[in-house]
Amino acid sequence: MADLRETGLVLDPKYDSAGLITAVATDRVSGDVLMLAHMNAEALRLTVESGEAHFWSRSRSALWKKGETSGHVLRVADIRIDCDQDAVWLIVDPAGPACHTGERSCFYRRIDGDRLVSAA
Repeated sequence: MADLRETGLVLDPKYDSAGLITAVATDRVSGDVLMLAHMNAEALRLTVESGEAHFWSRSRSALWKKGETSGHVLRVADIRIDCDQDAVWLIVDPAGPACHTGERSCFYRRIDGDRLVSAA
């Protein structure tokens, strides 16, 4: 019998033991990966309702809206969920850098052997 979570059309996120799912955000225009974060049920709900990305901070144990203090919000153009509903893909229009370091993407470095180099 088919698993309805995997084949059906009912949203039924499969949160981990901490109540989180992984969320990746990509730029709608370029397709570049901007950031990876986590969402709890409230963050996902707020993202769907507001059209702006919300996440759960594991380090602060708090809900946060991306760009709340910097103004660099991620406006959501599309939200997709993977086949077993344990990861979310946000396709976004960023209003400024996505990374808290000021870089456009959190993935601004490349691994080169045992060191890091700029991916630019």
